[in-house]
Amino acid sequence: MASQLTIEEVGRVAHLARLELTDGEKQRLTGQLNELLLQFARLQELDTTNVPPTSHPFLLRNVMREDTVRPSLSRDQATHNAPEKRDGNFIVPQIVEG
Repeated sequence: MASQLTIEEVGRVAHLARLELTDGEKQRLTGQLNELLLQFARLQELDTTNVPPTSHPFLLRNVMREDTVRPSLSRDQATHNAPEKRDGNFIVPQIVEG
């Protein structure tokens, strides 16, 4: 099994990370971190010889639909209610000084 962390080690790491922890927080975190290390040690015991390396637990696939041409609004229909338009385009106030 992996070695257990001490409260002093947790305090040292907290200091390096610029974290102010109370004695109670150090005690609680030491227990939680040691539990994590125990879980990692258990994982190390597993035989992964025939398990291929992965970067994601699920197979990734593209779930987007095919790109197909479909009827849509004409320029005149799309700009019909625009307060200002010119040559089929919306006219908007300039927002970048030029």
